[in-house]
Amino acid sequence: MKKRFYYVWSKMDVSIKNEKLKPDFNEEATLQQVRKYCLDNLMKAGISSPEIFLISSWYQEKYDFPLLQRTLEKEFKALRRRALRPVDKSTKPSKGSGIHFSLLQKILKIDLAKLRDDLMHGNLEEVAEEICQELDELQNVRLDIAITGVSGAGKSSLVNALRGMTDYEEGAAEVGITQTTKECQAYPHPLFPNVIIWDLPGIGTPDFRPKDYLEKVRFSQYDFFMIVGSERFTENDVLLAQEIKKMMKTFYFVRSKMDVSMAAEIRKPNFNMDRSIKKIRKYCYDNLTKVGYSNPSVFLISTQDLNMYDFPALQETLGNDLDDLKRHALIMALPVFSREILEKKKAEMEALTWKLAIVSCAIGAIPVPGLSLACDLGILVGALLRFYKVFGLDVESLCRVAQLVGKGYQLLKSAIKKSPMSSEITPTFVAGLLARSSLWGGLTVIELVLDFIPVLGSLAGGAISFITTFFMLRSFLKDIVEDAENVRAKAAEP
Repeated sequence: MKKRFYYVWSKMDVSIKNEKLKPDFNEEATLQQVRKYCLDNLMKAGISSPEIFLISSWYQEKYDFPLLQRTLEKEFKALRRRALRPVDKSTKPSKGSGIHFSLLQKILKIDLAKLRDDLMHGNLEEVAEEICQELDELQNVRLDIAITGVSGAGKSSLVNALRGMTDYEEGAAEVGITQTTKECQAYPHPLFPNVIIWDLPGIGTPDFRPKDYLEKVRFSQYDFFMIVGSERFTENDVLLAQEIKKMMKTFYFVRSKMDVSMAAEIRKPNFNMDRSIKKIRKYCYDNLTKVGYSNPSVFLISTQDLNMYDFPALQETLGNDLDDLKRHALIMALPVFSREILEKKKAEMEALTWKLAIVSCAIGAIPVPGLSLACDLGILVGALLRFYKVFGLDVESLCRVAQLVGKGYQLLKSAIKKSPMSSEITPTFVAGLLARSSLWGGLTVIELVLDFIPVLGSLAGGAISFITTFFMLRSFLKDIVEDAENVRAKAAEP
């Protein structure tokens, strides 16, 4: 394939450490011995005059690492010259190039074809600016969720559950058997404050009659409504739904306290969970039909366990009905209550990763001394800390989950096997990771990127920034997702 390659013998520090135990140790003699051993083996395999570099990723100033860096820098210059040559658009990609492109798509899991087309029609800075604008919109989009219904239906408990909180911790919506919500109360999510859940007063109370309810609660500011009932839905609920529909807003009927209902059902002889759920669903359907709403769709939920009953289906429906920005905000804010929501969060963070890599690439391509590393660190630290919040692995989230499930914080913390604690994520820590990972991706991956997106090679720093940022974040994301699943499993243990 006429590609350049290099043989790299790693862990020289380990080899030297072992040899030091010998009485006649001599470091230079040991290096020559290792180099001869590699050379003999490669020549036996039929490779003549191979280039061999002895390195230690921990001591980059020692052994052959400086020589390897100089060699790669020369290679990057050649790649850059090739990348800057005019592109002949009439020439079709070779069969080999198509294979490389498919492989690259599989490895990076991003739409490199679209990215390449975008870059061909605009420069890197323009594409990066568009991505920055999109990232800003994702960061600042506001989602307002209204929880309404009759008094005592469990609205406040649902507000708390959606925020991943218990009913009695500081900042939780007040719950009680009497009417506790007497005015519209906003409850920002503790980690994603742009997601605001509104606990609205119960409809039908003396101060909130159905005919003027929506005007009093300022209906226009909400993205959608959840109309909550605990045992049955009333005529007031239907009147409210009809008024919301007139206002071209979205609403959902939510039947809460399924855990209470099932606790009563389980005491009956010949109990069958599926049969009991069907009976409750039919009762809600008939009840709503009777008071004037045809073909209603009702979601049965328990705020004590969002993974049970219909909450996963409700979450899926909400995601389908919202636009992309608000769907992202919803997925970020939902607690990790199931494998499905974990996968959705992972997909959102994978999409974020390649956007950050492009921004990092644009920064790396600006020839300002020292700027690339500093900006890369800011991007990486910010992204890693966001991963922890999204997957509930920051200290605050772990403490809250421990309280919710009645388990110790240290027990949940023990399930985190691969990721450092969020408090350890600092620029210094990330810089240490980068220093020990200078060759991430390797020249082959860089060549593949430059083959299909040559503008990334306008400066070697741009391509290096793209690949380092992308692979570091993807690697970290993989570990965090695995740890989040471990914590979820530990929390669910009886």
